[in-house]
Amino acid sequence: MSNQGYTINRTFENDSFDAIVERTRNALADQGFGVLTEIDVKATMKKKIDADMDNYLILGACNPKLAFSALQSEPRIGAMLPCNVIVRSTPGHGVEVSAVDPVASMQAVENSELGAVAGQVRGMLETVVAAI
Repeated sequence: MSNQGYTINRTFENDSFDAIVERTRNALADQGFGVLTEIDVKATMKKKIDADMDNYLILGACNPKLAFSALQSEPRIGAMLPCNVIVRSTPGHGVEVSAVDPVASMQAVENSELGAVAGQVRGMLETVVAAI
């Protein structure tokens, strides 16, 4: 597992894309996250601009209790929700999962209560990525 400044990442070399998507969904659910949105970027790019690309799925994950806490402390933070988790095929490297680091993404918001919630969410997303 690695952190690239704004994402928490893990690569799987011997697993199928579909298996990693399923494991990611399960790991999110185990930490109390639901998937609110799902964007199949590969299918969208093919449909919209006839471009071919490797598998790339964006899961918009949300933990309702923590989202509520964040919204209570900073009502406009909804512009940064949900927490995106990417599952993508990487040529020659297998499948990579990348979760947003909410602490990094919310640094511009000067609100200590929100920072505490973001830290809690980061810990949970690190647990998710490690559990896949």
